[in-house]
Amino acid sequence: MRLEVITTERRVLDEQVEMIIVPGANGVLGVLPNHAPLMSSLNPGELEVHVKDKETKFLAIGGGFIEVQPDHVVVLADTAEHDNEIDLQRAEEARRAARDHMDRERTGEPAAFDAARRALMHAEARIRVAKRSRHSAPSMSP
Repeated sequence: MRLEVITTERRVLDEQVEMIIVPGANGVLGVLPNHAPLMSSLNPGELEVHVKDKETKFLAIGGGFIEVQPDHVVVLADTAEHDNEIDLQRAEEARRAARDHMDRERTGEPAAFDAARRALMHAEARIRVAKRSRHSAPSMSP
């Protein structure tokens, strides 16, 4: 099936895939070819892409929407980054800032707390995606 991952700024991915796993609003959602049509909102998290005879790809997304057709899936993401596009230090700083914001908003406005929680989910997904590729990269030492 064809997968397109699109943000307002760019087309992040457009290729034939065997399966994807996305962070759906009501839990993790797996999509295979010939899946029943579906639309859902997405939480910030990892988008896992399985391409035939290739390594699995991971993207960090900041939430968005998914539209599934039997042979075509479109992910409209708020943000989407490949592992090599993520600055790990900035992602860790964003995680600390989101945790601090959550602590400040714990007794405040529920919408502000939820925004901080989603920012934390996004920062943690970015860290997981970035670390996944860095741990699996071959060593350059002789």
